[in-house]
Amino acid sequence: MLKILIVDDEEMIRSVLREYVEFEGNEAYEAENGMDAVKLCRDNHYDLILMDVMMPHLDGFSAVKEIKKNKDIPVIMLSARGEEYDKLFAFELGVDDYVTKPFSPKEVMARINAVCKRRAQNKNGNQVQKFEGLEIDMVGRNVYVDGEKAELTPKEYELLFYLVRNKGIALTREKLLYDVWGFDFYGDDRTVDTHIKMLRSNLKEYRKFIVTLRGLGYKFEE
Repeated sequence: MLKILIVDDEEMIRSVLREYVEFEGNEAYEAENGMDAVKLCRDNHYDLILMDVMMPHLDGFSAVKEIKKNKDIPVIMLSARGEEYDKLFAFELGVDDYVTKPFSPKEVMARINAVCKRRAQNKNGNQVQKFEGLEIDMVGRNVYVDGEKAELTPKEYELLFYLVRNKGIALTREKLLYDVWGFDFYGDDRTVDTHIKMLRSNLKEYRKFIVTLRGLGYKFEE
């Protein structure tokens, strides 16, 4: 059973999503704006947040940014804004998925299950893996470079963990987008390349383990 926070200023949308969430045996909680969502997350634990973008008092992007400062809660954005810029910005904040309105409640539930499944797989991986001076703690979600903790974004962690779990396997940008971001990406591949660039910067000399496959994608290789 999951505890899911539904954040949207439209009561009808909250009501429909709540019905589907509870129908599958989960607990649903509601907030009608980003400010209330931030306050609820300070005092309560949630397994996942469904977050609208355009809301009064505090928009969804700003609310996610505040929540992520203290808690690593999976977030699925719900928005009528389907522009590539908005999606890229959301994923830069560490959002797990992005659903464009109007949407099917069944699709949203499928996205919820996919995100939670990926998170569970991340937690159940090998605990600690070492590659020379690079130490990766899969369960604790910590990465150390020559003994110093690297400060990565939530999406950088997931990308690195996915690459390590598939060590030695060539991964296309499309597969990385689908498996790490959790949606069929239509457009260019800049979001993967941007995150790889940031990840390599944080790994310093151990960036060498992330190998570029020209015209294809990337792989993690010792």
